[in-house]
Amino acid sequence: MSSPAPLVDARLRAHRLTAPAATPLEAAEHLLAVQAQEFWGGRWALAVRSRGGGTGSSGTGSNGLQSGEDAAPPTLSDVDAAFDRGDLVRAWTMRGTIHVIPARDLGWVLQLTGQRQSRQASAMYRRHGLDAAALAEAQRVVTAALAGGNRLTREQLFGVLSGAGIDATDRRHAHIVYELAVRGVLCQGPVVARDGAPTREQYFVLSGEWIGGSAAPADPLAELFVRYITGHGPASAADFAWWSGLPATVARRAAAASVDRLVEVDDGVYTAATLPASDPAAPRVIALPSFDEYYISYADRTTVAAPELAALVGPGKNGLVRPILIEDGAVVGAWAHSKAVGRHGDAPVPDLAEGAATSPAAVEAALARYARFIAG
Repeated sequence: MSSPAPLVDARLRAHRLTAPAATPLEAAEHLLAVQAQEFWGGRWALAVRSRGGGTGSSGTGSNGLQSGEDAAPPTLSDVDAAFDRGDLVRAWTMRGTIHVIPARDLGWVLQLTGQRQSRQASAMYRRHGLDAAALAEAQRVVTAALAGGNRLTREQLFGVLSGAGIDATDRRHAHIVYELAVRGVLCQGPVVARDGAPTREQYFVLSGEWIGGSAAPADPLAELFVRYITGHGPASAADFAWWSGLPATVARRAAAASVDRLVEVDDGVYTAATLPASDPAAPRVIALPSFDEYYISYADRTTVAAPELAALVGPGKNGLVRPILIEDGAVVGAWAHSKAVGRHGDAPVPDLAEGAATSPAAVEAALARYARFIAG
């Protein structure tokens, strides 16, 4: 493929895919919130955007492989360590969707998005008998169980709710945990160890105890727009509205409050004043996880994925978005890999789009970088 068009090149740099960050934490701070319904995917999204994820100083050949030894990305354990330190947490930050976010940014982001998410779920709460009194009692029970630095798995937390006589039918416990998360009461923090396979879950903790401090920007709405554009631009207020789940009128207000901190490159399309410099050794073919921000976080995804690829990649009827392969910023296929005990050592399997002329060696190298990450 030819070099990316200017808009795609700028997005690759903003997403840290061709301009990797020094660490997974720095990548998270740059993007602010990384979609992570699948915990492995959110962690790979940070690792592939971090130095070592296929980059180096030896130069890149025409097939996307480096001429020298291919550097490994940060490992799964490296990213897990950031959760265990309290630098990163996972929470329902926007659109009712779970994201990885720097811990210090969770509070102010939920100030903007939490009440809206709660209102949107209120009809469902009522259908399941979760009125204000029931939710208040559940919050009391959960807070008491987690107070003093206690941490509980999802199963253990549900057991606490059952032990307090709170009915578990119709996923009521899951709805309670979601509501307490968007209220900022709890979040998912340190990683639960798992023998013989990649880690896959986190302990629930009280946000107020686990998170040491907050970034607390002077203008949270403007900050949210600037941080979105910095990690995702060039993009518009309509893209921001989709990503944040905020109304279009609020998105336009956020853009208007941010014009002195951004550059308008087209009518209503903004980018950061300074983009990170591309690494000339960045691979042309990159394996991205399911629900990756590079694909999912725009109102219009056809900039990087031809419309006919929607059936291959998603979102499908079940809402799932497959892991994707990109070449020079364009989606060229999908891929799959098992995280099950005894199978996580199997080679990832590509599923290229019909007619894709991508180098098999470059695809193999991209998937090998992921395989080294998940094995770590």
